[in-house]
Amino acid sequence: MVQLNGPFIILFSVICARAFPSYMSLAGLSERQLEEALSTLEPRVPSPPPGPEEDQGPRLVVDPAHPFLAPVPGDQRGPCPGLNTLANHGYIPRDGVASPSQIISASMAGFNMDHGTARLATYVGHILNGNVVTDLLSIGGKTDKTGPDPPPPASVGGINTHGTVEGDSSLTRGKFCGCASQLADDFFGNNFNFNQEFFNQFTEFSARYGNGYYNLTVAHELRYHRIQQSINSNPTFNFLGPRQITAFGESAFPILMFVDGRTTGALAGHLSMSAAESFFKDGRYPPNFFRAANPGGAFNPEVLTIVGTNSSRPGFQPGRNANGVNTFVVDDTQGGLSDICRFYEVLVGTRVKALYPNPTGVLRSNLNLNLQFLFDSLPAALNCRQIFPYGSD
Repeated sequence: MVQLNGPFIILFSVICARAFPSYMSLAGLSERQLEEALSTLEPRVPSPPPGPEEDQGPRLVVDPAHPFLAPVPGDQRGPCPGLNTLANHGYIPRDGVASPSQIISASMAGFNMDHGTARLATYVGHILNGNVVTDLLSIGGKTDKTGPDPPPPASVGGINTHGTVEGDSSLTRGKFCGCASQLADDFFGNNFNFNQEFFNQFTEFSARYGNGYYNLTVAHELRYHRIQQSINSNPTFNFLGPRQITAFGESAFPILMFVDGRTTGALAGHLSMSAAESFFKDGRYPPNFFRAANPGGAFNPEVLTIVGTNSSRPGFQPGRNANGVNTFVVDDTQGGLSDICRFYEVLVGTRVKALYPNPTGVLRSNLNLNLQFLFDSLPAALNCRQIFPYGSD
């Protein structure tokens, strides 16, 4: 929790921002007052990300130290069933507000997510939607628990913010629209709450293509089906590079992380519907659940299997509806699965720069630290060019 000192007007402004976060932030202060307010925050230098775990095998994760407790009013939950589960079992703070280091450690401990993916996903979410001054990120929506907001246009809106982690064409999140294609995206409501109609489709495809289990074949068919549904129903459908990357990762994650790590033989990589419902609907580990047998994540070959080889299918390449429904065009200007370096360059050089055009003081130094942590999470084999929007000092 931050501690504030300084002139009364600064203290009053921050108190109001914490009490009424949807109505006020540090945005109303002059540049000089803003610098003074930021300088009075107790500095929280971002902790370096934790290293890989030494023990990377299967492990019982529903232990006495991590019982399930349902969230209470005020707790943050969002579009990622994995993060919701980690919060409900106490691997991250149960209120759903955590530091990047806590989230990375929990993702490895609770699911055996590989170190690089845990870091990359966390720092993308934190830099775009977290509070880089207080080093706190909401796994759900906007909350005053992350501390006073940095100046706009930064929103500190949490992972629920549309178009970052959460996005169009979700497998189990969204709003039933009653339209011709029946299922839709954020255009028709929110895209972060559990949606029973979407989950019914998940189970239907698992029965049709996976003999009652969610596997790679089901993931491939369902992912492209959801893309086509969104093209047919959402006039502003966005499947640009950032969403393409997260969407296919979202399709692979249940296979890599939600299958009990002791499962072998024909059922390896096959998620039962009872386990799927426990994670997606309740944010809860199934009884006696063991985490994955091996570290898994965004760069596993399973992701490319789900993408497939048919380049004519909409979504194989990133794109968007250009002029209403059924107007999907390829648009790789923000990178994508085939160009991670371009995704990184646009993320840092354009999106982050737009959120924080002229940071100073602790805001600038913390941004630079987090941007370095982000770059270091990219696979070295990609040989991406590092971007320094605020200088390299």
